[in-house]
Amino acid sequence: MIIQKTIERFQNAVVQIAIKTGNGTGFYLPSYDLIVTNYHVVREKRQAIIKGRNFDKQLSRVVFTDERHDLAFLMPPNNVNDFPNLRLGDYKLLHAGDTVLAIGHPYGLNYTATQGVISKIDRVQQGVHYIQIDAAINPGNSGGPLVNGRGEVVGVNTFIIRGGDNLGFALPSSYLKEALDLYQPMRGKTVVRCPSCSTLVTEQMRDNERYCPNCGMELHFPKEDAATDLPLSGIAGTIEDILRKLEFNPELVRSGQHRWEITEGSAKVKITYNPDNYFVISDAFLCRLPKSGIGPLYTYLLRENYTMRTELFSLQGDSVVLSALLYDLDLTVERGETMFRNLFRRADFYDSLLIKEYGCLPILVER
Repeated sequence: MIIQKTIERFQNAVVQIAIKTGNGTGFYLPSYDLIVTNYHVVREKRQAIIKGRNFDKQLSRVVFTDERHDLAFLMPPNNVNDFPNLRLGDYKLLHAGDTVLAIGHPYGLNYTATQGVISKIDRVQQGVHYIQIDAAINPGNSGGPLVNGRGEVVGVNTFIIRGGDNLGFALPSSYLKEALDLYQPMRGKTVVRCPSCSTLVTEQMRDNERYCPNCGMELHFPKEDAATDLPLSGIAGTIEDILRKLEFNPELVRSGQHRWEITEGSAKVKITYNPDNYFVISDAFLCRLPKSGIGPLYTYLLRENYTMRTELFSLQGDSVVLSALLYDLDLTVERGETMFRNLFRRADFYDSLLIKEYGCLPILVER
């Protein structure tokens, strides 16, 4: 029961973090008002997408990076108060054999907790102490909290040994607390901790573009995406211009190259563009087929298809899908805005109608 309560308590504190090239985990510490993660999760990016159980996707600024200890801090989400008051535990009180939980989002599986024991308290790797654990840590877990039996954060899950059988390593909370305390006087500024002399360097303190003013070590400050990546051009760029006009942030709804995913009301809309077949396809996933009475539903959908000019009902598995199709050479911002706006409006309308009038089931959504 204690483990169950610990997992439930941490679900509102654990944050999903994504950049274009990958994803990981972070956690929010109210006493410092910062999100903690690994440096390798955000690399040298100036901002990342964050999402939590109690807030929607949004952009967050990376304000602190420490390459040597693989730590990074991000600004917290806007206007969210429903966070548990996590506490940092005393790493020195740990013992081999203590039970711990590693919490994160491995392989995109949200809020996964794995239980294990501490194998060794002080495993030294490249001059840094780590807690060795046998709890499974997988891709996506990086940056998540390691939690002791009292529900305290005693480490940051950091890396595994490939090919090892559950050989995981977490950075002790003592390193984390030191970094947090050092950063507090500079809160809000973009800071890099020098991997050589541990000096905290702000962008304003640099003597030049690349080196630590104290020891001369080369530093890697967070930077914007390469100019070659943004903005998009061609049809993909036009689609993102349309999304901006509809008041969506393309960076938040982009799900891959030439792919976007939008939640509108109770429907989930997937927009894809395939340059090989020249079409922009928008699929609104509405609801699932009812357990009975499918005949009247099919009749209704076929009649609606007969009357609609730009949309079409279809089935993908057990999901009812409302789709719109446009030839890429016909796509303009004005035409695309009209098509997407109509699809979003109709998707929300039909989703509610099919559930209420034909007994369709809501799409399963993982919280």
